[in-house]
Amino acid sequence: MKKIVMALAGVLFCTASACAADGGARELFRRIDTNGDRKLEFGEIQAARAQMFDRMDANHNGLLDADEVRGAVERVKSKRDFQATQFAGFQAQAGRIDRNGDGKISRDEFAAFIPDRLLQADKNGDGALSISELRALRRQ
Repeated sequence: MKKIVMALAGVLFCTASACAADGGARELFRRIDTNGDRKLEFGEIQAARAQMFDRMDANHNGLLDADEVRGAVERVKSKRDFQATQFAGFQAQAGRIDRNGDGKISRDEFAAFIPDRLLQADKNGDGALSISELRALRRQ
């Protein structure tokens, strides 16, 4: 299970503190897998992303602006146990997440967005990522 830490981190863009908690990837997986079926359903991922949004929204106005996104990226880059290049993909995807094009990302927009690589990792098309699909995602 430890081999999927980076895949889980990529799912949520988690910070080092979330991944370094006792149990690491296993604990993070359990927290996201709220129904205990040993798969991360896209709905569970979206709920976890909503919680992450709340941590990123520094001014608590329900929107992520460019400064908050940059700040989140910098916080992750300062943690040496996570590949900042993977998190930087978030900045590149921000335009796609901002569905209404207002230059800010709402909580709903952030939570609803499922990155293409996760959609593609769902090889059986069941709307969930199994442990084996997460392992394959990690190897990519």
